[in-house]
Amino acid sequence: MAEKIRASIVGASGYVGGELLRLLLDHPHIEVAQVTSERNAGNFVHFTHPNLRGRTRLQFVAASELEACDVLFLGLPHGGAMARMDEFAALAPQIVDLSADFRLRNPADYDRWYGKPHADPAWLAKFVYGLPELHRAEIRTANYVSGVGCNATATNLAIWPLLREGLLDAGRGIVCEVKVGSSEGGNKSSDATHHPERAGVMRSFAPTGHRHTAEILQAARLAGVETEVHLSATAVDNVRGVLATAHLFVKPGVTEKDLWRAYRQVYRDEPFVRIVKERTGIYRYPEPKILSGSNYADVGFELDERSGRVVAMAAIDNLMKGAAGTALQCLNLMRGWEETTGLGFAGLHPI
Repeated sequence: MAEKIRASIVGASGYVGGELLRLLLDHPHIEVAQVTSERNAGNFVHFTHPNLRGRTRLQFVAASELEACDVLFLGLPHGGAMARMDEFAALAPQIVDLSADFRLRNPADYDRWYGKPHADPAWLAKFVYGLPELHRAEIRTANYVSGVGCNATATNLAIWPLLREGLLDAGRGIVCEVKVGSSEGGNKSSDATHHPERAGVMRSFAPTGHRHTAEILQAARLAGVETEVHLSATAVDNVRGVLATAHLFVKPGVTEKDLWRAYRQVYRDEPFVRIVKERTGIYRYPEPKILSGSNYADVGFELDERSGRVVAMAAIDNLMKGAAGTALQCLNLMRGWEETTGLGFAGLHPI
């Protein structure tokens, strides 16, 4: 068996960092070298991630103690990596950043969607957007890969076949509602995430202007489509999961058979995308609950032939396919390993 590579995680105390560590510990080609957390330095990781008790004796270290490794995963808050990339690049020849710092190709989009300029725009061109279903070929030859927005991932996977196969009536735009669980807000508590305030909610928190809109527009441009995208986000009483429900219109004459053909053509070889569109049963459409802990994305659609409106849906676990799982999927591609290595978990039912 080939020698294992050494991987370290910067910012490993958050939910995504913990999920990534869980995956790496069982990966046959990886040895986890170091994991950092400034406020938890010196503590065993299972104090923060109790599900890893007995799985590792790693302790958190400060970022200043990082040593050279083969690949570095960056799990810092948004804005935490862009100003330090020269420092990180000196430590590892390959980097996967899980924040928003390198997702967008146009530096001006950071002003528009994140409210401040990018700290080092020269680095943007060196990164490949880390969604394999859209950028697999580029990821295979990349040394620097960005993370993905979980809400953008669900939306993009829902609508991508319609974009790529040229079925969208672009002049009528795309409207998408994403329903999200509480883990999307991270592991730092606030008034909004305090349990009495968060439990039982169905709360609209981003009716307009959601930052992940930029990634959906970027995907549309990749398919050669110029259209308007309107994204809204609603918090629901789940811990994990995103359900994207996109409303869009197809060109005149497009039938349900055309939609089936598009979805099957685009996703037939995708190891983690499943088409869910059944005539009977309670799981006729994508549902996040049964994807918990897995890297799968379930997609589905319905066509209103009278109006030409398509409701395109996708469900994911935001911490997995929306973050850590896709990051590992990208590393597998970057290293030339089987793409599904370490990601075979099928989700739980019931849960």
